[in-house]
Amino acid sequence: MKITILTFATLLAISLAAPQGNPNDITITKQEEQNNIGISGYHFSYEQSDGQQREETAELKNEGTENESIVVTGSFSFVGPDGKTYRVTYTADENGFQPVAEHIQGGKI
Repeated sequence: MKITILTFATLLAISLAAPQGNPNDITITKQEEQNNIGISGYHFSYEQSDGQQREETAELKNEGTENESIVVTGSFSFVGPDGKTYRVTYTADENGFQPVAEHIQGGKI
């Protein structure tokens, strides 16, 4: 009988110690947008309650010339299962998508 009560008490304590709430309940804690619906560029950023962040800016270069292009720069970060924050920065331009991450050996992906 004592073992049954002890087992029940242990299971009750474990269930009460478990995280409450749904881990999928992630909310946006900060958001910024500066959009130009034309072709001159944009900027946005956001942060989430789980530690994820993203920021991106686009700018029109060489407007009105045959070398006109959009250059996009940005970054994103997230908290990994090990509790560390990982960050990737990138540029996308006429040379393609160029990500850089310090947590990757050599820094370039």
